[in-house]
Amino acid sequence: MSTHRLFVALRPPFAIRERLIAAMHGISGARWQDDEQLHLTLRFIGEVDHHRAEDIAAALGSLHAPAIAARVAGVSLFEHKGQPHMVWAGVEPVEPLAALHRKVDQLLRRVGLAPETRAFVPHITMARLNRGSGPVAAFLALNSDLASPPFTFGHVTLYESEMGHGGSRYHPVARYPLAEATSAAATAPTSSHVAPKPSSAP
Repeated sequence: MSTHRLFVALRPPFAIRERLIAAMHGISGARWQDDEQLHLTLRFIGEVDHHRAEDIAAALGSLHAPAIAARVAGVSLFEHKGQPHMVWAGVEPVEPLAALHRKVDQLLRRVGLAPETRAFVPHITMARLNRGSGPVAAFLALNSDLASPPFTFGHVTLYESEMGHGGSRYHPVARYPLAEATSAAATAPTSSHVAPKPSSAP
């Protein structure tokens, strides 16, 4: 049975992605994200079968939430077992984003997904690191005041992730508009159904 590796995210506008990409330098051995990979994850779902994927896409169609005015604010670092693992750009304000995260989590719980247990930290991943990467201190200092003009997140996107030789590739499955007192029916890029993976995919 085919499976789908899914997550729910917000996609920043092109001008914001350009600003982030311009700052992506200064860490040796870093795997910098490209334009297609830049997003703010609201909820990671993981591997599900095709029927569960359809249920998830349908459940998110009930999402009703306002568009969010946000801005990029600084950079930070996640560590794993004491080693730098990821550098990222923060996104503010936190509370409207956290409220949207909670709404998405509640909708997914209705179709049987376990609730999110990790703390929600609104961020856009800039680079993934390994033991050979670094140092990162100069990058963090140089970009400590990284900021953007205000911008708007106007819709939520359900993505499918596929692993490839250059890292993960993300394919939008369906989009859900964010707006006060409007229909939040899903609109898929090509179809209202979760697209099956190509036969060559792992």
